[in-house]
Amino acid sequence: MGHIKEPKGVDFIIQSRPLTKAEELAISEHIKNYKLKNSKLTDKPKRITKKPKAQLA
Repeated sequence: MGHIKEPKGVDFIIQSRPLTKAEELAISEHIKNYKLKNSKLTDKPKRITKKPKAQLA
């Protein structure tokens, strides 16, 4: 989604309608499910560090 720059002397006023309780609950449920689904993808397993090999002298 891009950013719309306001021209000088012009103000964009955006007024949305109020949400109904059913819409609020649907949005909240969607956000909760999205976070649950995607939180598993961001949990990365811990990296196993290898010990450095003995240097040949």
